[in-house]
Amino acid sequence: MLQPIQIVRYSDGQLVEAVLTELAQRHLEDFNRRWRIQLVELGAEDKFWDWAYKKRIAQTGSGYESYAIEWNEITQGLLALETHYHRSQIDSDRGQPLVYVQALATAPWNRRTAQSGRQFSGIGALLLNFARRRSLQLGYGGRVALHALPNAERFYEALNMMNFDPDPDYDGLVYFEYGLYRQGR
Repeated sequence: MLQPIQIVRYSDGQLVEAVLTELAQRHLEDFNRRWRIQLVELGAEDKFWDWAYKKRIAQTGSGYESYAIEWNEITQGLLALETHYHRSQIDSDRGQPLVYVQALATAPWNRRTAQSGRQFSGIGALLLNFARRRSLQLGYGGRVALHALPNAERFYEALNMMNFDPDPDYDGLVYFEYGLYRQGR
């Protein structure tokens, strides 16, 4: 899969061509060589995520998928999805299948916490929107859920995901969900 997309260059707000693709070895190398040291310096909560493991799970073909956004052969964002095993918690949708976001990460230079040279904005929102489109493709009506790291909670609230409060069964991380997609929402 190789899907052309447009991302927003932070310095001037211009759209530039990028690609959304399946997670590949080059993306793992970018994470380990380019991202990790900056994530450690930022004290980012996702600095030790094991994207190689997420890729291996996705290769099993058992309801797991992983993707990357790249621009100029540099990884700008990463996404890991589970597509078969989670169900909606929203009353009107309760029990309906959804796409569960196992992990979503943007390159350290694209985060609001970037200490210098922020390159692109909206990468996380693009990845979450892709998860929603994937849910529609699977016949799940756009339903998407995730557990947010504490520093990402405001991001998901700003994207109008429903906040279900801390989940004691998931290390107290806040559970967020998009329900059935309705046009204009």
